[in-house]
Amino acid sequence: MVGPVDKAVVGGPVQRIGGFEYCYDTDTWTWSDAVAEMHGYAAGQVMPTTALVLSHKHPDDVERVKTRLQRSSAPFASRHRIVTTTGAVRTVVVVGEALRRAGRVVGTRGFYVDVTNALNHDVQESISDSLDGILVDRAAIEQVKGMLMVAYDIDADAAFEILRWRSQELNVKISALARHLAKELPRRLTVDAGRRASVDHLLMRPF
Repeated sequence: MVGPVDKAVVGGPVQRIGGFEYCYDTDTWTWSDAVAEMHGYAAGQVMPTTALVLSHKHPDDVERVKTRLQRSSAPFASRHRIVTTTGAVRTVVVVGEALRRAGRVVGTRGFYVDVTNALNHDVQESISDSLDGILVDRAAIEQVKGMLMVAYDIDADAAFEILRWRSQELNVKISALARHLAKELPRRLTVDAGRRASVDHLLMRPF
């Protein structure tokens, strides 16, 4: 169950932060009171749905947000605008990760941060830097997943499970492990001439 919390996520003014969960199979949402309030609702006033959530996205941002709702095992970060019930435009940062049950990706969960009132330039830069860092971590994870898929002939979810298992064994964050492996794995992976020729053919073939 998600719950509201107010805290400073970066230097400067206290920012509102709240949690959410979304289940792919049932297309159902849960959000904290803080997230409801960001959208202009009182706590418990509405039950969030996909249609409701998307209806509050700024028209220029809604298509980009829709892509985040596709089933994926990858973490994500998005900075976009929402339109409240009163028509006010607020800027939020949304960070999420895969929600798993019995080893299967069933949804996504994470948190919203309302950064609308972070008007100080240094604060805005800190937020942007943090978001950039999250996206860099995601890129490293995706890169390593791809290498593991080739090395072990497995799918993306299995590759992520290997990363998650190893991070738990080493007691380190997946992002830190992925950055390390992204540097070390390429020099250890070799491709024989036959496989390279097959890749060459695929790249050059019209589609």
